[in-house]
Amino acid sequence: MSGALLIAGTTSDAGKSVLVAGLCRWLARSGVKVAPFKAQNMSNNSMVTADGGEIGRAQALQAAACGLEPSVRFNPVLLKPGSDRSSQVVVLGKPVGVTTALSYRSRKAELMDTVLSTLTDLRADYDVVVCEGAGSPTEINLRANDIANMGLARAARLPVLVVGDIDRGGVFAHLFGTLALLDPADQALIAGFVINKFRGDPSLLEPGLRQITHLTGRDVLGVLPWSEDLWLDAEDSLSYTADGVVGRPRPPAGTQWLRVAVVRLPRISNATDVEALACEPGVSVRFVTDPSRLADADLVVLPGSKSTVDDLAWLRRTGLAAAVLDHARQGRPLLGICGGFQMLGKRIDDRVESAAGRVDALGLLDMDIEFAPEKVLTRPQGTVMGHPVTGYEIHHGRVSRQGPHAGLIQLPDGSAEGVDAGATLGTHWHGLLENDTARRAILTWAAAHSGRDGFTPAPNTSFSAARAAQLDLLGDLVANNLDTDAVRRLIDNGPPGQLRTLPPGAPPTL
Repeated sequence: MSGALLIAGTTSDAGKSVLVAGLCRWLARSGVKVAPFKAQNMSNNSMVTADGGEIGRAQALQAAACGLEPSVRFNPVLLKPGSDRSSQVVVLGKPVGVTTALSYRSRKAELMDTVLSTLTDLRADYDVVVCEGAGSPTEINLRANDIANMGLARAARLPVLVVGDIDRGGVFAHLFGTLALLDPADQALIAGFVINKFRGDPSLLEPGLRQITHLTGRDVLGVLPWSEDLWLDAEDSLSYTADGVVGRPRPPAGTQWLRVAVVRLPRISNATDVEALACEPGVSVRFVTDPSRLADADLVVLPGSKSTVDDLAWLRRTGLAAAVLDHARQGRPLLGICGGFQMLGKRIDDRVESAAGRVDALGLLDMDIEFAPEKVLTRPQGTVMGHPVTGYEIHHGRVSRQGPHAGLIQLPDGSAEGVDAGATLGTHWHGLLENDTARRAILTWAAAHSGRDGFTPAPNTSFSAARAAQLDLLGDLVANNLDTDAVRRLIDNGPPGQLRTLPPGAPPTL
């Protein structure tokens, strides 16, 4: 069987996803046939595979790092939170129901069988499988039923590297405490540490590296430096900067900026849809939750939502719905994507996702939406404003009635040709803005409706090239800053023997 490695993190957003992507890129560039694997992901940021399945978008990015098409095998279990207490469960790409945190525990034994058989198949087909954990491996309240971290590592005898984010502070305590709270059998699989997002002179860190090795018996196999250029494909919208700015805005190609405000819905899905806009020179993209932030926006985007009706109610409670309507009534451009598109219609009939029945929507597009039990999972092709486009759809809501001016929607023949609906457009398609020529056409449309005559879309921005450059940067960071020889030994030989066990170990069940 081929080699494998699990990357765990001291916390969520410690750097697991990007480290896995970097390792995959490094191995693929070395000629290794490598695949990513995340047993269980909890995210509303997902995409559709070629065979009509749904996986976490982070695993799609890791597949791209390997030079592979996304596959449901790379993320066999996906949890999509619809509220603070319940999530939709997606197994091998298909939704199988809704579960609460408590009821999910009883399903984990069955899901572990799926996870292990999928990993076994991957290891038979690839030279190396790089696995990503979920959250922290030291969530002691969840360890008994764990299928994504040490439960997976124990069952598959995987060596584990723990990555910690030094930018958060307290990284040495995080690394030590993560190890010390695991039981001896789990600790035996923790083979080393990686420190992520370090800024400054590496020599200042050396005393701490020596001490953590002395205290734990595990080496720090690398210190990855902070990189301003790593921002694409964030796992969730909370990963963006504190003021909500997306990306690294560059000066405009023309004489004016185009300001884009993206409403950060409570259950936002596929927030990464707007990252392609942020790659464009002269386009400033910001997530907002305050109605006042829409006042000076040229383009407002209502993004996808896992809970369309609930997020629509939140829009009304916060005053954002009134601000969106005011923006549209002024003839200024508005774009709705998936759940955001559904909010733009006249009515929503939802007896599936929220069980709310019929509710009034914002009334900006002449259409009605009806939710169906079966989820639409497709990768359509069509045209937008005369430009060829591809995308993917993930939604329960369907257009049940469409007037003559319904915006930029998928038509029955599979096209997505734009219809003149004033300055309000909508689409069920995720990934639409990643199509370069169509994106520039939409930006030109937005600039015209917002009176930004001095804004000119740059002629040669390539989103796919930007993503490839980021993956290459991740591969370079791994190659230049990790002890890759030690990593290869772990992959080839498995967990090292006779590693020190730290007290106190896992606490007794109380």
